[in-house]
Amino acid sequence: MAITQSGIYVSTIVDVFDTTQLAMNLDADTLKAALYGASITPDFNAAAASAAYGAGVYSGTELTGTGYTAGGATLASTTFTGASGVATFDAADVSWASSTISGARGVLIYDSTLTGKNALVLVDLGSSYSTSAGTLAISWSASGIFRLALA
Repeated sequence: MAITQSGIYVSTIVDVFDTTQLAMNLDADTLKAALYGASITPDFNAAAASAAYGAGVYSGTELTGTGYTAGGATLASTTFTGASGVATFDAADVSWASSTISGARGVLIYDSTLTGKNALVLVDLGSSYSTSAGTLAISWSASGIFRLALA
């Protein structure tokens, strides 16, 4: 299969609210954006052990290239806010300058502060993108990286 859609990792969200009480702080933890090619098949319902950076389909499949550091870029200015029954997660746009990266299709956002490096969301870029000594820039939606309608 391949990356065909964006999605939130159910096991991570459940672990925040169940007896696991996963202490994920979207405003203060170090959240990272790692790049993956189109060939991986994300499972948004995967068990927590597989829904993490360096585990499951994210083990040994992260892209490599000049100007890209394994583990991805740290997201800046992360926010998790709520209003009118909608919770919104957002961050500053992210980029890899002077990079040579081939076939970037998905961005895994995960919490590198947590021991398990739990995955939060995979963003499907819609197409595969490459750079050659250029800048790969990802501009998040003006509505945020993801929104949850809770009402």
